[in-house]
Amino acid sequence: MGQRAALYCRVSTADQTCERQEVDLRAFALKAGFDVVGVWRETASGAKDDRAERKKVMALAQARDVNVVLVTELTRWGRSTIDLFHTLGELQAWGISLIAQTGLQFDLGTPQGKLIASLMSVLAEFERDLLRERVRSGIAAAQARGVRFGRQPGQRVKADRHQKRALELVAAGQSYREVGLRLGISKNTVLAIVKRHRAEQAGP
Repeated sequence: MGQRAALYCRVSTADQTCERQEVDLRAFALKAGFDVVGVWRETASGAKDDRAERKKVMALAQARDVNVVLVTELTRWGRSTIDLFHTLGELQAWGISLIAQTGLQFDLGTPQGKLIASLMSVLAEFERDLLRERVRSGIAAAQARGVRFGRQPGQRVKADRHQKRALELVAAGQSYREVGLRLGISKNTVLAIVKRHRAEQAGP
């Protein structure tokens, strides 16, 4: 009996099918001597975080119900270099290999796998740096257009929203802590509401 393999197929849009990927992976598994335990098909964007079928495959891997995960290419599995490196680490911890149809085996227990992992680690860090740079550039460009980020001076979102009810409860004799627990705000926020109200009542 050969190693147990889970086939994972993914397409990006509903007008595509996983049929071609499945045919190719079954042929590859047969040639390599793997026993296919199932096929998991997914329609999801490459950047989408919530991939239910991939989660099922990962659960099988964690339970050691499969020995390898087969994909046609790495872009079908990983959302990004960072995601790919992270999931490879999890699979390695469980003793599971990820194998692409090209024949590349991503097993961190082999010299080839360690080399690939090292390269991917560098690429993942590069990708993180690029993302941070894009975010900084985007914020700078938005600020240049006059866009403001975060809470503006003088804004008291929670305090303003709960002010009337907080003052009513305080006037009814409840403590600041009790009012905060009831409204889901901190005791200090209640205190700030009361202080501001008293200052407004006192006038200039």
